[in-house]
Amino acid sequence: RAPNRTASDHQPDNQLQSHAHAPIRPPASTPMSTASADVGDAGDGASSAAAAPAGRRIPPASSMPWVRNLRRFVGTGAGLGSEALMELETKRILLEIFKERQRKSAEAGSIPSFYKKKPEDGSISNRVQRLAKYRFLKKQSELLLNADDLDAMWVCLRENCVIDDATGAEKMNYEDFCHIATVCTEQIGQKCKRFFSPSNFMKFEKDDSGRIAILPFYLYVMRTVSLTQARIDMSELDEDSDGFLQPHEMEAYIRGLIPNLAQLRDMPSAFVQMYCRIAARKFFFFCDPHRRGKACIKKVLLSNCLQELMELHQESEEEVTDTEQAENWFSLTSAQRICDMFLALDKDTNGTLSKQELKEYADGTLTEIFVERVFDEHVRRSKVGGGNSREMDFESFLDFVLALENKDTPEGLTYLFRCLDLNGRGFLTTADIHTLFRDVHQKWIEGGNYELCIEDVRDEIWDMVKPADPLRIALADLLSCKQGGTIASMLIDVRGFWAHDNRENLLQEEEEQVEEA
Repeated sequence: RAPNRTASDHQPDNQLQSHAHAPIRPPASTPMSTASADVGDAGDGASSAAAAPAGRRIPPASSMPWVRNLRRFVGTGAGLGSEALMELETKRILLEIFKERQRKSAEAGSIPSFYKKKPEDGSISNRVQRLAKYRFLKKQSELLLNADDLDAMWVCLRENCVIDDATGAEKMNYEDFCHIATVCTEQIGQKCKRFFSPSNFMKFEKDDSGRIAILPFYLYVMRTVSLTQARIDMSELDEDSDGFLQPHEMEAYIRGLIPNLAQLRDMPSAFVQMYCRIAARKFFFFCDPHRRGKACIKKVLLSNCLQELMELHQESEEEVTDTEQAENWFSLTSAQRICDMFLALDKDTNGTLSKQELKEYADGTLTEIFVERVFDEHVRRSKVGGGNSREMDFESFLDFVLALENKDTPEGLTYLFRCLDLNGRGFLTTADIHTLFRDVHQKWIEGGNYELCIEDVRDEIWDMVKPADPLRIALADLLSCKQGGTIASMLIDVRGFWAHDNRENLLQEEEEQVEEA
């Protein structure tokens, strides 16, 4: 049976309830003094309320010496270091932010928030975000295998594999795979363990005995480490942490790679900035199809552009021929060739190209209507020189060259199709084909070639494409027929039509050159 209580016995209970519902807001000077006092008063009330029968009473907690000493020690703040004070203040701020979000969510009803304003530069939120990002990327970087770890893994793979009698390849079965995982974990650490999972073993091609080659597995590990390191480096340069790189951020990433690329180490310092502009433009041409001025980091990592750039790191300059260097957009030879090309076309040396100057590209084999359409679709109107002045800057020229040198890719063909679509309807008709090829035909005759019928060429193009709609050719038709680049060359460049017309002779010459080699 509950003991009888007096009015004084009920008073501490009321104090306990009032303190239990009141938020704890310690002052800045002594963060825990008020909180400890409240807890102490509540403890006194609780002890009185839970007192034994009237015959025996327990003394209040405030009269105990260790309670008074603890209260004085905590109340002065001497027991709390700077980290503890910062943690307490952080919890208070986060609690206020959480309550504010709950209040806004309740006012908004069922409509979720779809826009979040980015923190301003120099604000506390911006600093916290940058610090958290730095710590996260540093932790991820510490989990990667370094060069010594990769060498140690390769030694373990070779020492614990078996030689295939038929092919001489070094292979391992699943038991060897597990044993190598144990050895590598002992020598390298836990960071290599994730590569030796059963799912990774099943990714590789197996022979009749269930064995996989060690070389493809090792290349997989190296590529994974390389891509992860590249993503960390790009994320460090991503200032607003939105997963996209702007042009100056991509140029900074390429500038940081130059000392590690064998073929670019001897690049003149005066040419570094221009090279970074040329190299970064290819990433944006293929990874920013909507021309928003930013490239997704994930697309950059998965694109062939990054792999092409990394080829300059794998091979020394002496082992690469001039032809291979010219074909690689990121080689120093290719970058110098593009700069020389632009300077040669820029007759008035004003840093931009007019229509007349661009017509001299590729020895003047491009048609006039194509050059006109390039300026209509891909060249912004200039802010200087009058309202109707429109000239091509260096970035637009790089896009132009990339489109012509990559006509068989979806990005290059999309660029050219906008120029071929004379009326902007999203498809080509027989009239469009006739209009486009008329200029090619004129240059063809001026070159001293035989007479040809435009209608025959038009029918041949239709047979090559085989469009879904027999009356029009869409971009999807050019992409699906796998000959879109050839067709685009036939309609914009007389040299491209000549190559198509003499394709059998050119193919025979290539076969003879291969046989001689």
